[in-house]
Formats: sequence, C-alpha cells, structure tokens
Amino acid sequence: MSKQKPIEQYMALALQTMMRGAQKREDIQINIDHISELAHAACWLTSIDLPVRLITLPEGALQGFTDEIFDWDHVDYVNRTAIDIPGTETDALGQLAKQLDVYVIAQAKAKHPEFPERFFNCAFVISPEGEVIHTHYKMQVFAREHSTVPHDVWDRWIELYGDGLDAFFPVVDTEIGRIGTIVCMEGSYPETARGLAMNGAEIMYRPSYPEPYVGNGLWDVQNRARALDNTMYVVAPNPAGYYTTPQSPHPIDVTGGESMIVDYQGRVISKHHSGGTASYAGGIIDIEALRQYRARSLWGNWLRDLRTEQYRIIYDQPMYEKNRCLECPPLRHAENDEVVRAATERMFERGIWKKPTYMLED
Repeated sequence: MSKQKPIEQYMALALQTMMRGAQKREDIQINIDHISELAHAACWLTSIDLPVRLITLPEGALQGFTDEIFDWDHVDYVNRTAIDIPGTETDALGQLAKQLDVYVIAQAKAKHPEFPERFFNCAFVISPEGEVIHTHYKMQVFAREHSTVPHDVWDRWIELYGDGLDAFFPVVDTEIGRIGTIVCMEGSYPETARGLAMNGAEIMYRPSYPEPYVGNGLWDVQNRARALDNTMYVVAPNPAGYYTTPQSPHPIDVTGGESMIVDYQGRVISKHHSGGTASYAGGIIDIEALRQYRARSLWGNWLRDLRTEQYRIIYDQPMYEKNRCLECPPLRHAENDEVVRAATERMFERGIWKKPTYMLED
C-alpha cells in the first residue's frame, strides 16, 4: 500500500472582478477577457510567496445579474444568455486553468439537459487540465432570483440523482484537497455548508453577497461561522464594480467587495476591504494542518460529535412548497413575492413565529 503524499501549502485567490451585465451570450466574452487579465496579474504577484493552485471567481463574474435586475422572463433568459456546462465559456476558463496550472472555481446561470426551458445557478470546478470536474446546482434562492433549484423539480431530481448527499452536496477530491461549492444565498443557511462537510469537504467556495449586507457585517459573520462550524476553509470572492449593461458608462458598487479567505478555525486570513474596483484576496491554504487538527483535536472539531437523531425532528414538517417548477418556470418578481409572503404566513399559522402587533390590528 503506497503512502499518502502530503499536500504542500499553496496560495488560493479570491478574484474581485468587475462585471458587465450580459444581455446575450456573446457578451460574456468581455467578462472572460477581464477575468484572464486579472488572474494573470494576481498569480504573477502572489506566486512570489507560494505557488497559486486555486483561483475562484465571484457569482456574476461571467454574466452579471441581468435577469434579476431587469426582471426578465425565465425562458427568455434560457434562450438568450444561459450557458452550457461544459461549453464555450468553460472551455475558455479551462484554457486559463491550463495556462496558470491552477484549479478554477466559478459560477454561471446554466442550462440543464434534463430540464428544457429551465436554467439553474451552477457552481463548477475546472481542473488544471482544463476539464470540468464538479458541478453544484444552487439550492436556495432569494425573492428576486429567477433560477430554478432542485427543490423546484424535486420528484424528477430524485428520479435522476437519488436522495443521497451527492445529489445535493457534491464534493470533488483533488490534489489540493476536497472541494465543495455553494453560491451566495446558500451561505445564509448553515445546512448547506454542513451538508458539504458531512460529505467530506475541506474547502468551501462561497461567492458573492450584496450591499448593504456586506457593509453591515452579515457576509463576514456567515463566512466565518460556516468555516468554524465545519472545520474547513472558506474561499469567498465578491464582485467589484458592476456595469449593468455592456454599454453602461459607469460602474455601480452593489456588492461592497470584501473578498475573503477564512481558515478552519473561523479566522480571516485575507480580506480585500475595498470594493468598486478589480482586485483580489490571497491566502495560504494548509490542508495537512486542517487534517491534523480534525484528527487530533478533542474540542474544536464538532462534526464528529453530532447526535443526529435529535436534530431530525427539526425538519420533520415541510416548510416550502416543492415541485413548483415542474410544469411552469420560476415566477417574476411580483408573483414570487406572493409565494414568499405565503411561506411567511405559514410560519405564523404553525405558531413558530408570533405576529407583530401592527399586523394583529389589520
């Protein structure tokens, strides 16, 4: 039996890219050109310290958030702007990964061969050989997002992929550690990171969060908590300035920057405090130290102590309607607001929340 080769320390980068909102698929190339330029500059400078082995891109880096900002019809976006994975755009990022000999993690709104006229918010990992080796489909969205999630097509998803951890919390084992991915709003829920941890993740990619929730500290708290709770690294790139269309003359800082890398004890080891302009955060990843800590600590590695039976009761009752998009696409803003309000009302009806006084007077 061959001895396991230790993973040497390396640099990870959270690129803080500028974005131009794509209105058609061809517009994405403008963003890819910018990503390539920033990645080369960041690697050139950061590799002075240790070799760069991982580059991560923020949510929106390829396409922006056109469908959300302009409340586009879901099927229209599928036809105009959603990408294929693998496809032209991942091939371009694959070339970048090969040039720099790095793993690249990115996000895009993508088609799915089993769900015509639907797009999903997808995170993916590209190897240094330029191949897509991991995909994850975002499971939790907020009221202004039009993406389909697996819960929206639950019965068919289970039929295709089963109901195990790999169907919802996939993790890829690489030569730089075990990598799992979530996207934006998923990081607001402890369950998504916990699912990845239970499936073996050592590094979690969690991109992007908007203002004012970056500036008021939610982004920082969530990233640090997910790392600490699950004894894993969190690499969290956030966008810089955003041109809402390719023709927009001036960028808007809607996310606030603060791209960061957090270690397995919840310590911020790198943060780019400035927003609004392209830059990056870079930090040292030490997988061997993480594995030593997991193996030896009698305190801070809480995952091993989970008494799972006593937590199952929390989730016995369904909270949100499943299969909403099997027959029709995700709704536009005004209609979806009503779905969210109905979910809030169920919290009151079940006695989980108590209504505030001003609502009782209605």
